[in-house]
Amino acid sequence: MRAILQRVSEAAVRVDGEVVGQCGPGLMILVCAMQGDTEANADLLAAKVSKCRIFEDEAGKMNRSVLDIGGSALVVSQFTLAADTSRGNRPGFSSAAAPEDGRRLYAHFARALADLGVPVQTGQFAADMKVSLVNDGPITIWMEF
Repeated sequence: MRAILQRVSEAAVRVDGEVVGQCGPGLMILVCAMQGDTEANADLLAAKVSKCRIFEDEAGKMNRSVLDIGGSALVVSQFTLAADTSRGNRPGFSSAAAPEDGRRLYAHFARALADLGVPVQTGQFAADMKVSLVNDGPITIWMEF
């Protein structure tokens, strides 16, 4: 699975003008299941995300996790993280998991992260979503498991 973590002051996702998920200080997480990914990949990613030390401690060092700060997460599916741009000008997405697998693994990742103690809200899988956020730092981290 692939993910983009953004340290945020706030984030929200809207579908048809209605907020379907939001978070305060914490993480905006864009996530994509790839072909061959399993629940084990989602569990590893959730564990790594929950412990990723990208929040400042008292000394101003990035030494605290989302759990340490009592933060929350907004998890949004984004199959375009599977983009292959190696040929031509139109990205290919054939390495992304099939939609039913992507939906299942996206939901599993969000549950696994919540089970680790991070309050989680989500977007709506396969919907046309409008995402807004205030990137804090800015801090943006790419992960793959």
